[in-house]
Amino acid sequence: MRQPAIQSHPPVMALTLAEALTALETGDFQARWEVAKRFSDFGVGAISPLIARVQDDELDWELRWFVARILGQFDQPEAVTALVQLLTTAEDDDLCLMAAEALANLGPSAVIALSDLLEDSPHRLLAVKALAQIRQATTITPLLGVVNDADASVRATALEALSSFRDARIPPILINALQDKTSRVRQEAVTALGFRGDLLNQIDLVDCLQARLWDVDLEVCRCAAIALGRLGNEAAAQALSSALKLAHTPIPLQIEIIRTLSWIQTETALSYLAQGLTLESSDVHHEVVAALSRMENPPLKAAATQILIELLETEDSALQSNQLKQAIALGLGQMGQPCAVEPLIQLLANPDVGVRLHSVAALKQLDPQSAYAKLQNQLHQTALSTDLRQGIEAALQEW
Repeated sequence: MRQPAIQSHPPVMALTLAEALTALETGDFQARWEVAKRFSDFGVGAISPLIARVQDDELDWELRWFVARILGQFDQPEAVTALVQLLTTAEDDDLCLMAAEALANLGPSAVIALSDLLEDSPHRLLAVKALAQIRQATTITPLLGVVNDADASVRATALEALSSFRDARIPPILINALQDKTSRVRQEAVTALGFRGDLLNQIDLVDCLQARLWDVDLEVCRCAAIALGRLGNEAAAQALSSALKLAHTPIPLQIEIIRTLSWIQTETALSYLAQGLTLESSDVHHEVVAALSRMENPPLKAAATQILIELLETEDSALQSNQLKQAIALGLGQMGQPCAVEPLIQLLANPDVGVRLHSVAALKQLDPQSAYAKLQNQLHQTALSTDLRQGIEAALQEW
């Protein structure tokens, strides 16, 4: 919404209604903003002069915008009628949007008027947007009436609003919308169902959402992965794993799947995460390392630590990059497992300065005193390689 730059202005003192109306008409944006807060003090007596001004299309748009906003403070039939009229007649988009917002602020009093507007095609979308903001059960029935509207924006807005309610009529609507021809509508349905774990015993939500992992729209696929992650059961983890391993799954979707698998926090999900290391993308490898580092359950954290340690020892050339080793060192430091100290010390032999610095930082984060003592002890070993000796000496200088 276009707005003039806000200028400083002294605070509004006690005003009469006439003075407030004058300030509203002649003030700058900041003055209007301040005086608008005071109109509720004047009671219903302010409604009539406000309506006269909001209906005067000779006045500037900004003044009428403020008047519409103020009318949203008055839960009275005449205010509702004036705002509905403005919504249906104003040529300025900003005025229409403010009228819809003001009606939404009035809540239940405006539901009937807004529901009537659903029969008026030119203004249906604004009416649905206003109803969507009210978030009260009285809006369910009128919103259900437009879930099959010809306008995809109307359908999507109605679905997003309906997803806030636990009403038996809504789940079938959401399931049906998964097949909508418009991707935005499918996306809203997928997102909504991801929050309906309470339906798992009634509907095969995992099967419904898994199908959208193959959607033609990548954003819908991404939302489906997130929704399955929110459901968080073993079936959801299996569905995510199946999509992760397919050769034609886009890398951005593989990365999203890795992230969502990390939310599930089960042994099965952890094993699926590790499978991501067998894929070809280095970006996916980095995401797997980050996901393993986010394990919170103590047994899972220990298992994830072991996976990262084994990853440092792998001979797979695809997993030997210095950037990945830096990420592994960072993850081991965050996980706080003492068994990572020795592998991190061995990492100091790496010729890459970045790898060594990340290893030192991880050792300090894990157990600085114990790690320092171990580093000093290592220096006395005669079988120490030259690279490791130099790495340890450099690390000790960092303490």
